[in-house]
Amino acid sequence: MNQGQPDLNYELYKLKQSFNKNKKAFIPLIIALLLAVGFFTSYYTVEPDEEAVVIRLGRYLETTQPGLHFKIPFGVDRVIKVKTKIVHQEEFGFRTQSLDTRRTTYSSRNLDEESLMLTGDLNVAEVQWVVQYQISNPFKFLFKTSEPVRNIRDVSESIMRRVVGDIMVTEVLTTGRVGIAGDAKQLMQEVLDKYNMGVLIRSIKLQDVNPPKKVQASFNDVNAAKQEQEKMINQAEQAYNKVIPEAKGKAKKLVSEAQGYAQAVVNRAEGDADRFSEIYREYIKAPEITQKRLYLETMEELFSRMEDVVIIDSKVKGLLPVFGKGITSEK
Repeated sequence: MNQGQPDLNYELYKLKQSFNKNKKAFIPLIIALLLAVGFFTSYYTVEPDEEAVVIRLGRYLETTQPGLHFKIPFGVDRVIKVKTKIVHQEEFGFRTQSLDTRRTTYSSRNLDEESLMLTGDLNVAEVQWVVQYQISNPFKFLFKTSEPVRNIRDVSESIMRRVVGDIMVTEVLTTGRVGIAGDAKQLMQEVLDKYNMGVLIRSIKLQDVNPPKKVQASFNDVNAAKQEQEKMINQAEQAYNKVIPEAKGKAKKLVSEAQGYAQAVVNRAEGDADRFSEIYREYIKAPEITQKRLYLETMEELFSRMEDVVIIDSKVKGLLPVFGKGITSEK
């Protein structure tokens, strides 16, 4: 035995002898400790925004709702609480560093491996988006996959690349954002349901869509040229819409007037033809009477157009020229 070093076996022997002498005093303390541990491990509280999955001896037992619940203590029942009533969010192509009431700051990390995507016309676009989801089944979320959040991110990135890869770059950068988000949400939900992950996709929002920074200046020039082209087209269409309808209106007016005139001529001709036919029928019945009537009607119409004309019988003698020079004798 080395001098100055305590004998371990001797120390253990002394501790055992001391425990045997005082074990009656330790038993109540141990019992009290076990009761306390049993009491504090026999219940649990689920918050309003949570659901709890209860595992008994490594096997799924039940899913409990918010409130106070009891379980078998001493680790027989294990409780895993999951936030099911809140909306979780995953960011792609950017990271939010801090949320302040005045300003939101973002991380300066380079995340091109997430955001750069190939479009349908073999161009590259930088797409940043957000996936918002809820846990609809906490048991499936915990135990159907080993890394559910990692799986959600992988599925979202794969689906977004698939959707963007079917669309032209101009549509991705301008008018196609709503359609891309809607298609990605539907396809992502189908894949997660197939994997039975217990996740409900609430929304997919495209935050920012731009061309890569190296070609952004050239792309802006192309956009400016296209906007100028659209401006010229709009101006031409405006002039067209101003001149052409006016010309069409005038043309329709002339056509309507011509049609009205033609109809009037036809109606007049038909009326004259009907009048002639009627006169002819009367003439056949009484030729002399009809001839004299026509003569008188014609003379009446002719002299009605003249002014200051008096017709007298030529046999009348000694008539004073009281009517001036407008006297005409009938011979």
